[in-house]
Amino acid sequence: TFFSLQRVLKGTTSLRKDLEMLTCCRFYFKLVRQTDIFASFPFQLMSIELGEEYGGTGASFFSVILAVEELAKVDPTVALMCELQNTLTNRLFTTYGTEEQKRTYLPRVSKDTIGSFCLSEAGSGSDAFSLKTRAEKKGDYYIINGSKMWITLAEHAGVFFVMANTDPASGYKGITCFIVDRDTEGLHVGKKEDKLGIRASSTCPVTFENVKVPETNILGQIGQGYKYAIGMLNGGRIGIAAQMLGLAQGCFDHAVPYTKERVQFGKRVFDFQAMQHQIAQVATQLEAARLLTYNAARLAETGKPFIKEASMAKYYAAEVATLTTSKCIEWMGGVGFTKNYPIEKYYRDCKIGTIYEGTSNIQLSTIAKSLAQEY
Repeated sequence: TFFSLQRVLKGTTSLRKDLEMLTCCRFYFKLVRQTDIFASFPFQLMSIELGEEYGGTGASFFSVILAVEELAKVDPTVALMCELQNTLTNRLFTTYGTEEQKRTYLPRVSKDTIGSFCLSEAGSGSDAFSLKTRAEKKGDYYIINGSKMWITLAEHAGVFFVMANTDPASGYKGITCFIVDRDTEGLHVGKKEDKLGIRASSTCPVTFENVKVPETNILGQIGQGYKYAIGMLNGGRIGIAAQMLGLAQGCFDHAVPYTKERVQFGKRVFDFQAMQHQIAQVATQLEAARLLTYNAARLAETGKPFIKEASMAKYYAAEVATLTTSKCIEWMGGVGFTKNYPIEKYYRDCKIGTIYEGTSNIQLSTIAKSLAQEY
């Protein structure tokens, strides 16, 4: 509803102001980032689509995209946390969870519990469903053994969605999704990866050693996990497109005013025609990325086919973010290369957009597959 959207936008604006105040501190990203891991919860930005009975706002998927875009202008990491919680964690529960699972977990993920999606393994990156993690049935329980890599938000997650194969002979059709609480015996979160960008968001290996999970913690149906993963990732790509779009716009918003203040050869840097043309080109590409992202979100929200459009949006927004952040460093010259300005951070943060939730090449393959079916 309109009022739900208003609540989301108000919360987004309030959190943006808090983040902007913190980013004025040069040492923000080194010293106080841990306080922001749960910063979105009080503003209901981790439960945008959830019903009010679960502590959410009852707003739309498009509201999620708007919130992610706005947050990414200031902090792409907080935007990522908001995006993953809404497009993966919450949607997995609301779409495939039993009523008991919803009653148990939705109030938690709305209030203070981060969810984490465990799919990737050492031998399965883009080939996501060649999983080695196994789940063996023992009475009313399943025993999970295996390991996962590149698990986002694992360091602080309170609940994990674990993709494990219950029937290896069936290949990817044996993959089942299990809900596993963090304090379950045998679940171990490894050392946080030392990454290039999005550094406040933890990325860790997660291992499972004889992890005992009740049969009631199966999400959806046995052997349908691969379908659930594909479905969630398709929608999640629109969220990543919004993150990359907001990141690029935030970087642009810092750099352009600087070109209007910096004077060289007796005039502002902005006043050189070559500079104006570069700025105009980037602004046009940003608007094109925005329209692609909004269109994909509109299609998804109205229940229309959107897979091709989601891949287009993610692919193009990631490319535009890469170009924009690189150009912004050039426009600002030497200071753009220092940590005195956030430009270098945007530059580092954008690279992951071409990798996670499907690499750029995977997006191109998805687009080509859709086109082959159309023609």
